[in-house]
Amino acid sequence: MTMPYYASAEQVMRDRSEYARKGISRGRSVVVLTYEGGVLLIAENPSSTLHKVGEIYDRIGFAAVGRYSEFESLRVAGVRLADVRGYSYNRRDVTGRVVANAYAQTLGSIFTEQMKPFEVELCVAEVGTTPEADQLYRLTFDGSVVDEPDFVVMGGQAEAVSAHLREHFRTGLALRDALGVGVAALSAASASTQANGGEHSTLPAEQLEVAVLDRARPKRTFRRITGAALRTLLGDAASAAPAPDEEAEAEGTSVPTTPAPGTPPGLGNPGAPDTAGGTGPAAQDDDGPGETAPEPGAPA
Repeated sequence: MTMPYYASAEQVMRDRSEYARKGISRGRSVVVLTYEGGVLLIAENPSSTLHKVGEIYDRIGFAAVGRYSEFESLRVAGVRLADVRGYSYNRRDVTGRVVANAYAQTLGSIFTEQMKPFEVELCVAEVGTTPEADQLYRLTFDGSVVDEPDFVVMGGQAEAVSAHLREHFRTGLALRDALGVGVAALSAASASTQANGGEHSTLPAEQLEVAVLDRARPKRTFRRITGAALRTLLGDAASAAPAPDEEAEAEGTSVPTTPAPGTPPGLGNPGAPDTAGGTGPAAQDDDGPGETAPEPGAPA
């Protein structure tokens, strides 16, 4: 007589955790940090159509890493939850904590009840009327939720990016400075993964997805930064006019110089199609409702 297969609950949970962590570690990192005007969301993402960051509601943003199909279904469910709650009660009743708690319950149920856990890590950000009221919630694959004071880092190189931010981040940064710090942290981690230890280089605008929750906007605070606006903030050479070298100009020649770059349960049916969002034209700010978040097929 053959004995039935048995594994302890502890071993099952350990195996599921390891499986989910491996999937998340293959994704490119995402940084969410506060600045003087609100909350800044930065993702290393070469795709222009599959988004890692998006809007949940008036003052609530969403960022994720991992398997795109899974965190996109969660984003859509979050948009529906916020819309129904705001319509049934009051728009002020839709808060980042409510959305984060709903995500935590759903992820916890999936982790314990289903064979395969979601390979995702989420951040729910809410911009307040003052910098002290800004809220950042980090949610892991098992439903754990933690509120972070200044910044949240997710993805495969989270430790390296976090170490860089702890060294260079400070509260009250301007948008350009906060963007420079965030991109520098992502670039440092990205360069550290090169097999032959190539020189550090800053990620170009084409490989970045950037959005803000702008405190100054009256209702719809989510705004994407793309195209020329993003290149200007980054200080890319392509968007800046070359300046002639003074010595060469004195000798009758002009040599352009390149400026250095700037540093299921509870949420409805996650698999249903998204009917809430829309995307704007490229190289313009996009105010459409929840934007999607990206990387095709495999973890983003």
